[in-house]
Amino acid sequence: MTAYMDHKDLANETVDSQRAGKISDGVHRVLDGIAEAESAAGRDAGSVKLLAATKTRDVGEIMAAIDAGVRMIGENRPQEIQAKAEGLRRLCAQRGFALGRDDAVGSGAAAAAEERADMVHIPFHVIGQLQANKIGKVLPVVDTIESVDSLLSAERLSRRAVARGITVGVLLEVNESGEKTKSGCSPASAVELAGQIGVLDGLELQGLMTIGANVEDEKKVREGFAHLRRTRDQILSSAEPGTSSCKELSMGMTHDMAAAVAEGSTVVRMGTAIFGERAFI
Repeated sequence: MTAYMDHKDLANETVDSQRAGKISDGVHRVLDGIAEAESAAGRDAGSVKLLAATKTRDVGEIMAAIDAGVRMIGENRPQEIQAKAEGLRRLCAQRGFALGRDDAVGSGAAAAAEERADMVHIPFHVIGQLQANKIGKVLPVVDTIESVDSLLSAERLSRRAVARGITVGVLLEVNESGEKTKSGCSPASAVELAGQIGVLDGLELQGLMTIGANVEDEKKVREGFAHLRRTRDQILSSAEPGTSSCKELSMGMTHDMAAAVAEGSTVVRMGTAIFGERAFI
C-alpha cells in the first residue's frame, strides 16, 4: 500500500461545495484550453479527448470532475483502482454513466450488461506501470492499459485476458525522450513491437502513448510528439494483422498539452490543471 493511503481515505464520497466548484472550474478551463489548441492547430473540434488523471484524488473529487464534464479517467496505481472502483461505479450509475468494465457474473449478468448498454460509457484507463501480480486485480475494472512497453508485459496481459474471456485495450508506451527515468520501449523498436502485440489474443492494440520530454525547449518536446505520430502512421500503413485499430495518440499533460495537440494527440492526460497540486506524491 502506498504511504499516502494511510492518510487519505480514497473511497470518501463527499466533497464540499467550495472544493467541487474549484474542480469544476478546472475542468472547464481545461476543456476550453483543449478547444483553443484544436483551433490553433487547425483540427476539428472534439478531436482530442480529455483523460482526467486521478492519482491521489478520492471518489468525491473524481465525481465532481465527472459532474463537470470529464468523460474518461485514468489511474496510476492498482491499489487506488481497488479503493475507488466500487464507489465510482455506483455513483456513476446513479447519473446514467457506466464506468469502465464490469465483468458481471452469475444469474444477473445478462440483465446487468443490458442495463449498462443503455448508459453513457466512461472509459477507465491504467496510465501507470502495472506489475504482473496486479493484473488480475484491475482487469475486471479497466477498459484500457496505456503502459504496455514490452512483449513480455503484453503476453502476461494476454494470458489473463484470455483466461477471463475478455478483450482489453492496450496502448504501447514509447519512451520518445530517451530519459532513463521514464518507462517505455525504444522508438526504434515500436513498429515491430506493435506488430507482435497486435496478434496476441485478448488484446486490442488501440494506439501509442508517451510522456513528453522534461525540458523547457518546446521544439524538443514537439519533436518527440511528432515522432510518435509518424510511428503510429507507419504502424497503420504497414497493415500488419491486429494493427488496424492502432489510432490513438495519448500524449500531452498539463504543462505540454498545446504542443501535443499541435502534433496530433488524440488523448491528453490532465491532473493538476483539474484538481490542483497534489498533497501527496
